[in-house]
Amino acid sequence: MKRTTWIWLFLGVIWGSSWLFIKLGLETVPPFTLAGIRFLLAAVVMWAYLAVRRLHFRHSRRDWVLMIGTGLLTFGVDYGLVFWGESHISAGLTSILFSTMPLFVLLLAHFVIPAERMTRLKLVGILVGIGGVAMIFSHQIQGADSLAAWGSAAVLVAAALEAIASVLIRKLGGHLDPAVLTTVQMSVGFVPLLVIGLIFEGSPFGSQWTPMAWTSLLYMAIVGSAIGFALLYWLLKRIGAVSCGLLIPYSTFVAVLLGIAVLNEGFSWHTAVGGLLVILGLVATSRRSVPASQPLTTD
Repeated sequence: MKRTTWIWLFLGVIWGSSWLFIKLGLETVPPFTLAGIRFLLAAVVMWAYLAVRRLHFRHSRRDWVLMIGTGLLTFGVDYGLVFWGESHISAGLTSILFSTMPLFVLLLAHFVIPAERMTRLKLVGILVGIGGVAMIFSHQIQGADSLAAWGSAAVLVAAALEAIASVLIRKLGGHLDPAVLTTVQMSVGFVPLLVIGLIFEGSPFGSQWTPMAWTSLLYMAIVGSAIGFALLYWLLKRIGAVSCGLLIPYSTFVAVLLGIAVLNEGFSWHTAVGGLLVILGLVATSRRSVPASQPLTTD
């Protein structure tokens, strides 16, 4: 088996397992605090990575506005919603709902980027994915826990906002180095997360930092973020964005299996069938569905 195949499989496991570690960390640490510290640590590691690669930061004012703006949107708003949402729903369901991001990208890109027009196959994939989400939500809304429905909605909104940032980068920032882009985004994104955490969740030092919480935090920051993105950059240069785009349905499948095996997460037939439809929709739309200039974000 080729080295690229092994790394592709390994990266899918890393990102699929990150949803599990988010859930484990949320058992004792509140969501905004956990997300903020995660990306603070990840940003430190990424800055070290950039120093080793000696990448420059000679960018125009427009580039800086784009990187900072999408950073606040992607890491500041998106992941606040994702972590809060997963505090009320399962890790597997969170991964399924967030994996709809490429479907939103296709819809937005059709109207914003002339070269990314909708095809019949992509339209079918989007409709199949929407059908899967509708099936999941029909079950969530009927449930007794109203926060579960709101948690699902938060993750879905996060996926849509992530798609907006991806399309903006595709249209205006195709020349940016992905490593520089992600580092700047993380560096500005963790700030509002920590501020919101301080206001509504209290001091991070007041949280219950159990050994599992520390393990989850370090795994998400170092393995899930820094190492994960480094492997993605390596893969993008060798197999392209299309093949890398298939990491999303693969890592979603891994997340669902780990949620069932490790966390004993039960899946109703609504969630199982809906999740399958979402994954099939992603596969159908995988052809040129992930912008080459914007790194994949799956957790």
